[in-house]
Amino acid sequence: MKNTIKISVLFLIIPLLLSFTAHKFYLSVTEINYSEKDKSIQLLSRIFIDDLEELLNDRYEIDLNLTSSNELENAEDYIERYVKSKILLKIDGKDVSYNFLGKEYDNDVIKCYLEIEDIDINSIETIEIENQLFFETFEEQQNIVHFKFKRKKKSFILIKENDKGLLNF
Repeated sequence: MKNTIKISVLFLIIPLLLSFTAHKFYLSVTEINYSEKDKSIQLLSRIFIDDLEELLNDRYEIDLNLTSSNELENAEDYIERYVKSKILLKIDGKDVSYNFLGKEYDNDVIKCYLEIEDIDINSIETIEIENQLFFETFEEQQNIVHFKFKRKKKSFILIKENDKGLLNF
C-alpha cells in the first residue's frame, strides 16, 4: 500500500516539476533619437547575439562565429542585410533609407548603429517604424521601440500582429 501511494504521489509531482522548465524570452530594443548636433536621426538596436547568429546561419547557410576570433570576415554585411530588411522607416508617410554605421558586442548583445542623415526635425510631422526582427523565427518575439524627439518620449512594444509604431508631432 505504501508503495502504491509513493508511486501515485510521484506521478502527480513529475508533471508539476516538468512545467517549471526555463522559458527563453525573445526581445530586441531599438532607441530612436534626434541628434541636433549632427542633424540626423540615430537608431541603436540591441539584439541577442545567439538568436541573430542562429537565424543568419540558417538563413544564409553560413557559419558566422560572431564574437569569436574565427568570425566570418563579412559578418557585418549579413547583419546589415538582415537588419535593413526587417527595420523599415517612414517620415511623413514616405519610405526613408538609412545607413548601417556598424556593430559592436556588449556581453550577449549586439548593438547595431543606424542613421538617417540630413534631417530637419522641425519639418517632420510623423515618424513610423516597422520592426519585424525575428518574427519569422520566434512567435513570442517582442521588439521594443523607444522614440525621443523634441522633448517627446514614446515607447512601443511591437509584436508580429502589430509591428508598427507611429510618432506624431
